Amino acid sequence: MPRMLDVSDEVRAEIGDEEADRLLAGDSAAGGYDCTSCRTPGDPEQERTSTVLFIGDETAVLAFAHSTCLPSQVVQVTEAQLQGAVRSINGDAAAPPAPVQNAQAAPGRAAPHVVPEQAVLGVTSGLVLISGELHPALVVEPTAPVARPGSPGFGDDFLPLLVEQGFMPVTELSTAPSVLHGWSVLLAVGQLHAVLQPNPNGGQPVAWWQAHQPLQVTEGWRAAANKHQQVLLFAAPVGSIGRQPREDLLRDALDRAAADGRLVAAALPLAGL
Repeated sequence: MPRMLDVSDEVRAEIGDEEADRLLAGDSAAGGYDCTSCRTPGDPEQERTSTVLFIGDETAVLAFAHSTCLPSQVVQVTEAQLQGAVRSINGDAAAPPAPVQNAQAAPGRAAPHVVPEQAVLGVTSGLVLISGELHPALVVEPTAPVARPGSPGFGDDFLPLLVEQGFMPVTELSTAPSVLHGWSVLLAVGQLHAVLQPNPNGGQPVAWWQAHQPLQVTEGWRAAANKHQQVLLFAAPVGSIGRQPREDLLRDALDRAAADGRLVAAALPLAGL
């Protein structure tokens, strides 16, 4: 029986026709796998399966996902992210700490063509209730005002810069924001690693925000992300949200920022390892 394996043109271009044909014939890689997105078992003999190729600076890892979770694609990651994911897959990494409901990421650095390189972003994960349904969300807030690149450094252009990238102003959290194509959220071995944006020079996406250490997310957050196949990203200027210890307080802060005209948002598709 032929394997129900999807190998996209971009994955085939990276691994070569010979290896792609071996995969499709079942001559390469194990039959069963743990989905790189939802982390539950899959079988290409029984269900449609995507090949997802993660490429670091020196290493590439071919992973598998349910086609209902992720399409076949190539994802560019840092070598450190890739090696960390490989250690986790092989069971060599130390057991991660128990996730908390409203986890905080170590600060990351923003890509220079959106905000200045020195701008440090704090990222909080949580579940947000919209129209009676829970959505996985990331809330991004800089630790200081963000000036437009090339400007003297006065004022705060964080929201205008994001609006120029396609994020939309939010006045109330009554409906989920629309999808911002070209951007995505990178989950690796069930942990949050980066927010990816289109490469201004073409080619593979680049990191807009990248965690210094992978951010633990809850089972509920990951389940909601797999259900919706996207993550809602909310962004607000410094001082608008703060580091809220509970999701109800986070929601209150988002509502206040939206009412004050200090919130933008977009829905970002998932990428995963």
